[in-house]
Amino acid sequence: MNKLLKTQSAPRIIAGGFALVIFIGSLLLMLPCSIQPGTHLDYIDALYTSASAVCVTGLTVVDAGDTFTALGQFFLAALIQIGGLGVTSISAGVILAMGRRVNLKGRMLIRESMNLDADRGLIGFVYTVFKATLLIELIGAALSFIVFIQDYSLFRAIGVSLFHSVASFNNAGFDILGTGAHTYPSLTEYMGNPSVNIAIMLLIIVGGIGFLTWDDICLHKHHFRRYCMQSKIVLFTSALLIAIPAAFFFFCDFGGLPVGKRIFASLFQSVTTRTAGFNTADLNAMTGASKAIMTLLMLIGGSPGSTAGGMKTTTFAVIILSAVSVIKRKEEICVCGRRIDNTIVKNALAIATIYFSLFFVGGVAISVLENLPLSDCLYETASAIGTVGLTLGITPKLGIASQIILILLMYLGRVGGLTLVYAAIASKNQGGAKLPLEKIMIG
Repeated sequence: MNKLLKTQSAPRIIAGGFALVIFIGSLLLMLPCSIQPGTHLDYIDALYTSASAVCVTGLTVVDAGDTFTALGQFFLAALIQIGGLGVTSISAGVILAMGRRVNLKGRMLIRESMNLDADRGLIGFVYTVFKATLLIELIGAALSFIVFIQDYSLFRAIGVSLFHSVASFNNAGFDILGTGAHTYPSLTEYMGNPSVNIAIMLLIIVGGIGFLTWDDICLHKHHFRRYCMQSKIVLFTSALLIAIPAAFFFFCDFGGLPVGKRIFASLFQSVTTRTAGFNTADLNAMTGASKAIMTLLMLIGGSPGSTAGGMKTTTFAVIILSAVSVIKRKEEICVCGRRIDNTIVKNALAIATIYFSLFFVGGVAISVLENLPLSDCLYETASAIGTVGLTLGITPKLGIASQIILILLMYLGRVGGLTLVYAAIASKNQGGAKLPLEKIMIG
């Protein structure tokens, strides 16, 4: 096994690691002790649920609260945690906990899985991420426990609080609040509750801005000018992608709600849409324009090196900045007093092309297979490839072929488009020779 791993590239190991955990997770969820008595679970449903958990999505064909026992829900939370922090990062944490050293190959894998530029202080960084994750999830669980203890018994409230804190921080839209009489409720019963809304939104935001941005904030605190360019872009773009959609939702949706509930509903849907997958409002009741905006937000997703999926905020920002530079007739992209390398621009365009292509092709395929409206199918595929978890209610009704399409989209969305491309295609050095240059007309 060690010899095999040494001969494989980092992208292949990462992609294979996620696939292996998904398979193991599906077997754990199929155990009799994981399933509620009297409940039947097909393997394809267990595989789908495991893929959704490891890919921190939240799309599911069975209600987690009504289908799984406490042990099954624990397995589900563990899969979410592994998927959020990354398979290789979790493996490194286990090795370190055993008192062993991480070799050079392991360091390279951690760097690839967490989107880090250098391995200086890498092990210390992993320790910090694990400690911060544990602390933040416990704080989030404590805040929501104040509310859940009013509706559930002590042990049930603790379990619900911990599960939703883990799911929120890792940007996975799973809930375990469903019952036989009321399935797939998400957080609709807590739309106007300040504690639940604020706790969940903060967990989603902290988990979605990226580990390197954490590091910058902790190091430089309120001195924003000292932040690296990536952190500035992440924070500025994230703020805009929260504020603008929230304002749109406030004026176009939820008009019948009191002002307080309306503000919380608008903010919550703006925050959760980009990658978390919880909802406090009836998504089907929202306007078509709002659903279109949510589809775009799901495709953008969170930030690099975070627990979130999607094509990432930095990818979106680089594409916008590239368009602005072309309009201004500038040869290079300059922002925050720095210049962005053209290779980054090419990668951003490649990632966006991969995500948009698979999102559209997947939506069309499901629409044809299931004879459903294309707009609803595109919403589901955007949710899958963006690893979000929001649904208009069609996912539990899909056939096996459509479920497999969504599983593949979730897997690709979590592992990353370029990672899979690099894993499948070995790079070849073409040498110093260049082909003749010829121009084509654009626009």
